[in-house]
Parts: sequence; structure tokens; C-alpha cells
Amino acid sequence: MTVEETHVVLGAAGAAGTAITEALREAGIRVRGVGRRQPATLPRDVEWVTADVGHRREVRQALTGADVVYLAAQPPYHRWHREFPPMLEVVIDAAAEVEAKLVMVDNLYAYGPGSTPMRETTPERATDRKGRVRRTMAEMLRRAHREGRVRTTIGRAADYFGPRADNSALTVLAVAPAALGKTARWLGDLDVAHSVAYLPDIARAYVRLGTSPMADGHTWILPHTGAVTGRQFLAAVADAAQGTAEPAVLTPTMLRLAAPFHRPSRQTLPLLYQWTQPFVVDDSLFRNTFGPFVNTPLEEAVTAAVESYRGSVTEPLR
Repeated sequence: MTVEETHVVLGAAGAAGTAITEALREAGIRVRGVGRRQPATLPRDVEWVTADVGHRREVRQALTGADVVYLAAQPPYHRWHREFPPMLEVVIDAAAEVEAKLVMVDNLYAYGPGSTPMRETTPERATDRKGRVRRTMAEMLRRAHREGRVRTTIGRAADYFGPRADNSALTVLAVAPAALGKTARWLGDLDVAHSVAYLPDIARAYVRLGTSPMADGHTWILPHTGAVTGRQFLAAVADAAQGTAEPAVLTPTMLRLAAPFHRPSRQTLPLLYQWTQPFVVDDSLFRNTFGPFVNTPLEEAVTAAVESYRGSVTEPLR
């Protein structure tokens, strides 16, 4: 990586995109943000291009001169199966045309139930629709790399939280409500271990992938804050919000009852295993490959997340 390189963040106005943009700036890398709407608080040293990430011509123009591209954009959650793979194909083609490296912002859905601990070598056995979409996309990226079309790398993280992480279940259920003096909840089982990730830490890890040739052609489990139970996470949230409420849980039965009338509940049902079974990652390969990586301590990370939502309103997941 050289200081003259340009790194482009697709979906730069979203939660992950905003965090990656900030991490790139902190690393002294020239960054261009791309999205449908320019953020009102875009830093003055960030170039902005308004474009639809699913539109071939607009994406190609937005990537002119790019050296590294981060795909942090995504369609609405309920339209992944129709729109996400075609969006990725557009981005792969555009990145290949400008000879830029492509970094995929990914999650853990592809592994499926019973995969804990999840490592880079864990078989991808998801059978639910969203997990199959993520499996398909990962294979698209790997195939493009094998065929020499474009250099690719995939970074995967569990549920994240942090400032402006509006599309996170942890934010919607726990962080934002606690910050507003309301009841914080956990999904599934309060006493099952679940890996969580602090979004600014994850963003720094994506920059590592974008700037290191060793990352190319591989899938990586990114460094996580750790595995906690829902009870432990809600306790940290309560401490940060100076609250005293007992832990509350959104049970599978409650989700099933809400599903006919509530789209986020319907979308979550096939993924309930992530909250009723241990859902834990092993991030040692990333740490051993790229050197020391210091994660923000859980209490500090939760406090920063809660403080960022005081006085704000967070829309539910769609």
C-alpha cells in the first residue's frame, strides 16, 4: 500500500461503510465514499460519488482510479436473495475492469447451525435462504480470484455494535433502548455464548485486509471483542446506561407469534439457531497472520455505543 492509493467504500453511508471510511482516514489513506445519498456530516477530506451500487455504469464510473474497493453496501434485508448476488457481480466486473482489489464485508451466515467454533476452515453448510445467499456470494468471489479476474478477500464478523450501528440487532434490541431509558432485550437464550464485535475494531481489521497482499484469495474471521452470554452483554449495557432493569429476553415463541405481522421477525426466524445455540468464532488465524490486534475492551466499547445513542431514535431492522 502506498499513500497515493485510492480506497473506495461502496455503501459508505451505512454502518459498516462509515466505520471503514473512518478507519481508512485514521490510517492516512485517501478514501472515496460511494452511495445513493451523501451523508450530511461527510468529512471534508473524503471524496464522495453518488451512485447506485447495483447499477453497472454508475459503479464503473465510481471506481475510476480505485486501487482497493470495500463492498459494504447491501440491499434491504428481505431482498437479499433477489438482489445481493447480482449486485456483487456488478461490483466484481467493475473492480476487475479498473484492476482494483475487492474486499467483501461479510458475516457468518454461510456456516449454518452447529458450526461453533467457526474458523476459516469450517465447512459452509447453511441451508436457510440468507445463508445460501452468503455461500453463493463467497463462491462468486473465490471463483473470480481463482480465474484471475480480480483479487478478492472476504472478512467475516459476528453481530456488531457501536456508534451508528443502526442495522445491528444488538443496537435495536439492547443498546439504543437502554440509551433512551427503555428496556434492553436479548434474542433467544440469555445464557448461550455469542461472539460480538465492536464496529470500529472490525473496520480497522478490514483496512488490514485491504492493505495486505497476504489477505488476497482468502476468507478471514476478523478479530472479535469476545464471546459473551446475553446476560453478560445486557449487564454491560445496563452499567453503561446506569440502569437497573432485569435482563429481558425476546423468546423464540414471541418471535413466532409476531412473525405474521412483523417482517423483521419473519426474517429472523430461520436464523434463530444463532441465538439459541453457541455462536462463537475462533479469530486466531487473523491475529497470527497479520500480527498483534488490540480489541477495545467490552465495557469501553459498550459505553461508547450507548453514549452515541443517547437522545437519538433508531429504526427497527427492515
